[in-house]
Amino acid sequence: MSLFRLRTRGAAELLEREFLAPGATLSANASDRAVPEEPDPWRTAFERDRDRILHSKAFRRLKHKTQVFMNPEGDHYVTRLTHTLQVTQVGGAIARSLSLNEALTEAICLGHDVGHSPFGHTGEDALSEFVEDEWRHSDQSVRIFEVLEPLNLTSEVLDGVRAHSWKVETPARTPEGAIVRFADRIAYLAHDGLDAIRAGVLLPSDFPGPVLETLGEPGREWIGAMIASVVETSMERDEIAMDDRILDVMLELRGFMFEHVYLRSDIEPQRIRAREIVRNLVDYYVAHDWEIPDTYRHDDADPLTQVIDFVAGMTDRYAIGRHDELFRPQLF
Repeated sequence: MSLFRLRTRGAAELLEREFLAPGATLSANASDRAVPEEPDPWRTAFERDRDRILHSKAFRRLKHKTQVFMNPEGDHYVTRLTHTLQVTQVGGAIARSLSLNEALTEAICLGHDVGHSPFGHTGEDALSEFVEDEWRHSDQSVRIFEVLEPLNLTSEVLDGVRAHSWKVETPARTPEGAIVRFADRIAYLAHDGLDAIRAGVLLPSDFPGPVLETLGEPGREWIGAMIASVVETSMERDEIAMDDRILDVMLELRGFMFEHVYLRSDIEPQRIRAREIVRNLVDYYVAHDWEIPDTYRHDDADPLTQVIDFVAGMTDRYAIGRHDELFRPQLF
């Protein structure tokens, strides 16, 4: 008797039909890709998408992009990449508990932030100055997968990436996409709070009383409490949701984090510097567009869009290094 049992795509799709919840998004029903291709013999459509995102260049760049603290000293601060992995763990835990499609949830989680600019939301704000409407990393993530580094993903994954941000009013069309909206916020609030403690910005006792009383100690207790709330409430309401009391506490925590961590006054010089770097780089490449690498030149885009594609794709250290080369006087 063989020690192994071969699992084909067909067998995996059969298992989904038998064991996933009635509301789950089945891989066998995945939408057609923009470019038709033969199904993979071993992987479901969403497993294939997940793997493609993991191997993409845009995903690898996340390791050198800011989450909250710019150029932190120490190895344990959250980067955009570690945040993405934490979102994937949280999203996967919720999907498993609700018997939804874990591979689809993970694919959306892994791809949700690849469009982030250097310097986190500060860079995003700087890029918004150059466009008519707000520049959103969620839209840029979709653009990366469709145009800049086309992966031919299913529309369910692209839709979940587009809708992961709470700023996007039109919700994801799958319950797995709805999970990611909660998973993203759960992960960043918990780990950004720990980073603030690690950096000496906050003490554990500084967090609002209702947050500590309801969610427990910063870190794993927060994550566990918020995941449990999403799972239990979703089962009660038959939709992806969080208990109103926990949601109110989470919103209070988010407001506290913006006031005392994300927008605190002592890092305003860093934010000003980051915005200046992004602005200067965009202005420079608009005037010297022939210096944009060929990989960011697309006939469907106007020159400014090509510049923003290039600058938004930069890691923090590449943006700083390129800015120094262009704007700091060379003494030797």
